[in-house]
Amino acid sequence: MEFKHTSVLLNESIELLNVRDGGIYVDGTLGGGGHSEAILKKANCRLIGVDRDDDALKAAGERLKPYGDRVTLVKSNFKDILSVLDKLGIEKIDGCILDLGVSSYQLDTVERGFSYQHSAPLDMRMDQSQYTSAFNVINEYSVKELTRIIRDYGEEKWACRIAQYIVSERAKGSINTTGELVEIIKKAIPTSARRTGPHPAKRTFQAIRIEVNNELGILESTVKNVSERLNVGGRMCVITFHSLEDRIIKHTMQNLQNPCTCPPRIPICICGKKPSVKVITKAVLPSEQELQENPRSKSAKLRAMEKI
Repeated sequence: MEFKHTSVLLNESIELLNVRDGGIYVDGTLGGGGHSEAILKKANCRLIGVDRDDDALKAAGERLKPYGDRVTLVKSNFKDILSVLDKLGIEKIDGCILDLGVSSYQLDTVERGFSYQHSAPLDMRMDQSQYTSAFNVINEYSVKELTRIIRDYGEEKWACRIAQYIVSERAKGSINTTGELVEIIKKAIPTSARRTGPHPAKRTFQAIRIEVNNELGILESTVKNVSERLNVGGRMCVITFHSLEDRIIKHTMQNLQNPCTCPPRIPICICGKKPSVKVITKAVLPSEQELQENPRSKSAKLRAMEKI
């Protein structure tokens, strides 16, 4: 299947990234290379593209071939950005972009197991070389662990019932496909609760995907690590797709902007912690035109910070 993905908030993110000639920029979620290509077109700069998906690296490599040695692609997780830069001998960068979530290619490639719309093996791994997959989560986690994941990562009110139904069903034999899981979720959620709102499996699938790929656990440390490597005036842009991601990104950027831990009643700061960045925009949302052209951009939010 051809790697197709429409980059969300493309113009807005490139504008906020403030790409300049001679700069070094990191695309920590390379995907199909849409944001990377826009960065390379904007200025005569160097681009480090990072992704843990072999299909994405292959597709982006083809797309970015015309830019020659201005491009370096690395198979890695953006949580390891410091290690990637160290191995490349790069001390400072001028910008970094993260486009979080699942690519259209991953959703539409049935055998990857990300979608609840088609039956496929339970997988959901962004890095297919890692051990833990959705199969492991569904068939090995306890009721308590499943409840926590589905409740906290999926914000699903029926988390406990869904977890109980999963464990009950797998006692009869392993749960192997997304189709089986969808049917279990439908049985667990009362019919009256399934008549309105999104697909009944949407929140649970989101939760399992987040767990498989540790999507939330790496966000705060990544933003902090990137802030340490930004040149003064360098910027970081992050595009999120649900409230859990956005909350972490928002609070982490705000804390870097205002790290003081002194009680509010103390008139003078005594902790000595100084701001390292400034937040340069409130959440930027897709335009009406983008929403019409790409419905998957509906929940996207873009936040940005600048090193000071």
